[in-house]
Amino acid sequence: MTHATKQKSPLLTIFITVFIDLLGVGIVIPVIAPLILDTSHNMLSLEMSRHTRTIVLGFLISSFSLAQFFGAPMLGALSDRYGRRKLLALSIIGTVIGYLLFATSILQQNIYLLFASRILAGFMGGNISIALSSISDFSDEKSKAKNFGMVGAAFGLGFIFGPFIGGKLADPTIVSWFNAAVPFFFAAMLASLNLLFVLFAFPETLRAKRNTKVSMFTGIENIGKAFRLSHLRIMFLIVFLLTLGFNFFTQFFQVFLINKFDYKISQIADIFAFVGIWIVVANGALQRPLSKRYAPLSIIQISALLLGIALPMLLLPTESKYIFYVLPFIAIFQGLTQPNLNSIVSSQAGKDEQGQILGINQSVQSLGMAIPPIIASYINIVNINLPIATASFCILLGWGVLVVFFRNKKTQHAFAEDKLAN
Repeated sequence: MTHATKQKSPLLTIFITVFIDLLGVGIVIPVIAPLILDTSHNMLSLEMSRHTRTIVLGFLISSFSLAQFFGAPMLGALSDRYGRRKLLALSIIGTVIGYLLFATSILQQNIYLLFASRILAGFMGGNISIALSSISDFSDEKSKAKNFGMVGAAFGLGFIFGPFIGGKLADPTIVSWFNAAVPFFFAAMLASLNLLFVLFAFPETLRAKRNTKVSMFTGIENIGKAFRLSHLRIMFLIVFLLTLGFNFFTQFFQVFLINKFDYKISQIADIFAFVGIWIVVANGALQRPLSKRYAPLSIIQISALLLGIALPMLLLPTESKYIFYVLPFIAIFQGLTQPNLNSIVSSQAGKDEQGQILGINQSVQSLGMAIPPIIASYINIVNINLPIATASFCILLGWGVLVVFFRNKKTQHAFAEDKLAN
């Protein structure tokens, strides 16, 4: 890291950008499940069964991640060509349009437009991967996990205020004209402010532009590369299993709360805001001191194991108040796992391949996010506890692969030797 880079670190501006972006994402969380499952919203035929509604919800949630699977690698490659700042701005413009379409679909009670809005938002939602690439541009090996932890803290703050704001703006008992569409108009406004911030305050971190291949099928090619590269396939298998597991939990936890405890939008908002507080504690208060004493691999070996053990504890309470005793542990263990996982993936490549390796990582994560909602929508019909039990199994399996098979390779040149660009 050069002296100039230290003097003009873009970490604060990246933090603010990610925070505003995740604030908008968080607003969506408490609204989407009740929107489909509650017949009062009339998004689907009133004759449609609860099971069928749950399956539609699974495909709706999955559509965002599946679109991101195709879109994020393209944006990552384009950011290697034209710079992080320009592509981040383009991504945010797509996000604004997606939120506006989402709100319109609710007002018009149009399920097809609702799907279209989530697909557009997913395809253009490369904000986080571009921000991670920016961090890699100016971080050295020692500061990388710490800086990724700052992004995790922004993520957590977005998940404190986002769900809380979304839940309250959708609650007509607070203000008579509040409804499910209002949070998305507010999210569009936030994203527009984020766009202005990026245009006027976000520094360009890419030092040397790279003519990375841009293709609609890069996501599919990335999955092939992820498991073809000898020094990376184990790492990406771990990323896939941990992402798969945690998303079995996060993406259907709302449905669990609705089915088991009859939670409403405002209550779902409160519980996700509570989770966000503990993610911030993990990333803001614990990650930095831990990263000074321990390597990212050492932290993940403990945090991923404890995460897999903590998740089934959610199935024990018969009263929802006891869930609040379990969630801090889940949030802290995940809050420590994710930034260190990103750091290890990033450290497997040289500076000039950061955009591409993080693009592959994003593809693996997007696939890991797209699969759980569809599977969970079907196994939830068998037993409402199965999605969380499956989450624990996948995470413990990922931890097992990490402990038994992964060897952290510091040789950055190996990335190029595997001819990733081909």
